[in-house]
Amino acid sequence: MSTSTQTADGSAQPSPGVTAPLGFRASGVTAGLKASGRPDLALVVNDGPLQVGAAVFTSNRVVGHPVTWSRQVVADGVVSAVVLNSGGANVCTGPEGFLDVHRTAETVADALGVSAGDVVVCSTGLIGERLPIDTLLAGVAPAAAALSGTGGPAAAQAIMTTDTVPKTADLTVEGDDGVWRVGAMAKGAGMLAPGLATMLCVITTDAVVDAALADAALRAATSQTFDRVDSDGCMSTSDTVTLLASGASGVAPDPAGFTAAVTAVAAQLARQLVADAEGATHDIAITVTGAQSQDAGLAVARAISRSNLFKAAVYGNDPNWGRVLASVGTVPVEVAAFDPDALDVSINGVMICRAGGAHEPRSKVDLAATREVHVLVDLHAGDEVVTLWTNDLTHAYVSENSEYST
Repeated sequence: MSTSTQTADGSAQPSPGVTAPLGFRASGVTAGLKASGRPDLALVVNDGPLQVGAAVFTSNRVVGHPVTWSRQVVADGVVSAVVLNSGGANVCTGPEGFLDVHRTAETVADALGVSAGDVVVCSTGLIGERLPIDTLLAGVAPAAAALSGTGGPAAAQAIMTTDTVPKTADLTVEGDDGVWRVGAMAKGAGMLAPGLATMLCVITTDAVVDAALADAALRAATSQTFDRVDSDGCMSTSDTVTLLASGASGVAPDPAGFTAAVTAVAAQLARQLVADAEGATHDIAITVTGAQSQDAGLAVARAISRSNLFKAAVYGNDPNWGRVLASVGTVPVEVAAFDPDALDVSINGVMICRAGGAHEPRSKVDLAATREVHVLVDLHAGDEVVTLWTNDLTHAYVSENSEYST
């Protein structure tokens, strides 16, 4: 098994992303949706022979019209293409907004010779304003003409909003039955909070799988990766992760191996999302050990990740373990049982809190010297271990989000 990925700091070579597996073409073009003139429309097409598709979506009750449409598309397990635009989310735009989605799917379907009911639509950008639909539709023909077996990186560029770099990943699996691949792209740098998905993401594979396995593998993967990225506690209205399978490799992997591969690629993207979080200067891994259950450990980790006090302290390079304990204590006892006087906290390998009180001097922890911060909380209440990734809260995050729509 081998992998190739682009890190958020751009230090590695870009992955081919969604076009790494056989049977896929992609493109990214400038339709004119963004005032900046940057690419803003992407297409990913499954050329088969299989047209298998599955997806998971935000659990926010306020959703974009593309989510409503795409939920219907994936219901039968068949997806031929995904069209994605940045420059507008198409959320809270009334009946006209849903009509815009329908027209988008029909235009893509006509350009590709597929059914509109097999076209997933994804949109990202500002909420509450209608897309310039004529501009979007006019961009479909150029996007279709630009489709290429090497178009994955261009597609990843076109879906960026506040992202500073495109996010792509791929993995090749070599087994006794042959070689098969998984590729992916994602966008997201804010509003990263769990809800089955945390951003826009397309995952592709040339493995031979049916819709049931694709759906099961995708849900297992997202639960362990994207659902454990909690950048700012804000859940998007448009979160969509789509998995497409072409079967072009001719290899049918065992379900466990397929799930592991999809999870590995999703994990690469999840880390890239955290590394590119708006204004962040630290990536923070919160590991909770000694939990009575996975749900209990995750609840504790999420309480810490959503503490603005703790996140601001990390930005200031202050290993303030008191803010960690204060956050842990907000979790109801029926959700996570633990003895407050038994809690241990280590930061970057230094146990600065033991049995609910001060231990090693916090001066031993130098947060200024590293991008990654590892927080370990031992509840001493069970055997389960959970890790969740978040980031610090910075002046740049406030600036980015106070000026986003202006």
